[in-house]
Amino acid sequence: MKKATLFVIALMAVSVMSSSMPAFAAQKDECMLASKNCKDEVDSIQQKIKKLNIEIKKGTKVYSADELKKLHTKLKEVNAQMDQLMKPGK
Repeated sequence: MKKATLFVIALMAVSVMSSSMPAFAAQKDECMLASKNCKDEVDSIQQKIKKLNIEIKKGTKVYSADELKKLHTKLKEVNAQMDQLMKPGK
């Protein structure tokens, strides 16, 4: 009886872990979204653009419409910084 109970518990544990895996694969990047949890994170402009594009591609499966707007706004700001840096000197 004990073996059967342990088997059922183990089976339930595996079931719970496997069903939660997709949630781990598509998580919000709080640092990109709201500058939270980003200690020790220093990215170049190109890296920021790449990361923002990756987060935006996750779409509404991960982010709300408002959060996606924020990410798009940040992407526009970073692209504007890049454009400013690429202008020839005066």
